[in-house]
Amino acid sequence: MSLHLFLNHHTAWPAPMKPRIHRVLLRTTLVLLCLTSAALLRTPSGTAAPPDNPRRTPIVEAVERDRGAVVNIHSERTVKAPAGDDLPSLTPSQNRVNGMGTGIIIDPRGYIITNQHVVEDVSVIRVRLADGASFNARVLARDSETDLALLKIEAGRPLPVMPFGTATDLMVGETVIAIGNAFGYEHTVTTGIVSAVKRDVTLNKDISYKSLIQTCADINPGNSGGPLLNINGDLVGVNVAIRAGAQGIGFAIPVDTMLRVAAEMMSSRRRTSLTHGLACRDRVDTTQGAPIRSLVVERIETGGAAAQAGVQRGDIIVQVGDQRVGCALELERCLLERAAGDRVPVVIRRNGTEQKVELVLLAVEKTVPVPAEVVWRKVGLRFNPVNGEVVSRVNPHLHGGLAVTEVNGDSPAGKAGIQRGDILVGLHQWETITLDNVAFVVTHPDLASFNPLRFYIVRGGQVHRGWLQQVD
Repeated sequence: MSLHLFLNHHTAWPAPMKPRIHRVLLRTTLVLLCLTSAALLRTPSGTAAPPDNPRRTPIVEAVERDRGAVVNIHSERTVKAPAGDDLPSLTPSQNRVNGMGTGIIIDPRGYIITNQHVVEDVSVIRVRLADGASFNARVLARDSETDLALLKIEAGRPLPVMPFGTATDLMVGETVIAIGNAFGYEHTVTTGIVSAVKRDVTLNKDISYKSLIQTCADINPGNSGGPLLNINGDLVGVNVAIRAGAQGIGFAIPVDTMLRVAAEMMSSRRRTSLTHGLACRDRVDTTQGAPIRSLVVERIETGGAAAQAGVQRGDIIVQVGDQRVGCALELERCLLERAAGDRVPVVIRRNGTEQKVELVLLAVEKTVPVPAEVVWRKVGLRFNPVNGEVVSRVNPHLHGGLAVTEVNGDSPAGKAGIQRGDILVGLHQWETITLDNVAFVVTHPDLASFNPLRFYIVRGGQVHRGWLQQVD
């Protein structure tokens, strides 16, 4: 206001003084304006606020937001001995091949999704986080049809989780971002556009994919299992393949497919033998602009926990415990580390009205299989016990074994070359003195991470080693 008064009342001064007064007032005005501008540019803390940075694009912000949920995967594969040695010797093999890939953290407790081919037939998996911390990982589940695998690390602290988007509203020409371990260069960022959606791809006679996202964002060896993001930093796909010999042709599994498969892999029934009695489907509404996810109950297991809680077909699961849910994966995440009998508060929406119910988790009733039948079904072998002295004469460190009496030629054991008369003395890292020892290994909760399953046999007075492929 003082500036206004000075500038609007200067004509009252004598005429000869006007030029000097004008100059004084002009200098005063400029000084006051500078001081006022400086004050406006000060933040509450008293430090100068930086001006808008035109280089800070949505891509920069998306990468900064999500890079902590992207991990580097290093693996080691054991290469079999050269042809002519059907069963390699017991001497530890030095023939190891390093592999690399990328993973996406989908739960703060260390659950990671990647491609199945990244961890196929590996003996060691090491995961490196964005902050440089490194952990051993184990494979919890695989799905070869969709080429996805679920890993677990024990980080001892909550980890950042990738925000989920949807691929249902992807537009051809839309900008997308890929982050991955390209040729071992961790957290490499590339950009491109969506070139096509719902693309069926056949890579060779053994590998084909359905309904993939095609992108021209550069994807290289090591990017497999890494995220494809939209401009908002939401996950829209899992990078899976490139067209060999082509330029700018890469493919990603839609995030909606990943969420469905990951929910099955992480399900309470599969991981902890608990059941909630719900069969749900993910629904995505894109009519309101930003996609809105919801979890719709499609079927209720008769007599199950959900039926006892009064949940009905068509209900929408809104909240489990203190967590809001919008997809089946988030439901299963909320039930991790629960026990049979736990009472879990659940909020459902029915006919537009929210109401609370209580879900009491139930244990899945299981029959105890006969060990001999389990071993036959899983590996294709039948045994008779042998005297421990038979194998201790071959190697004094061995305490016993099982003589092979029958082999299913189409089984993992048959394909690995095990024959009648061989004596099985070890599986993975355990001795096999009794049939229960074998059953323990082939029914182990972490069996998927053992594949290929190493075995030791005595044949012709010598100990040999081999591998059983895809025991499940």
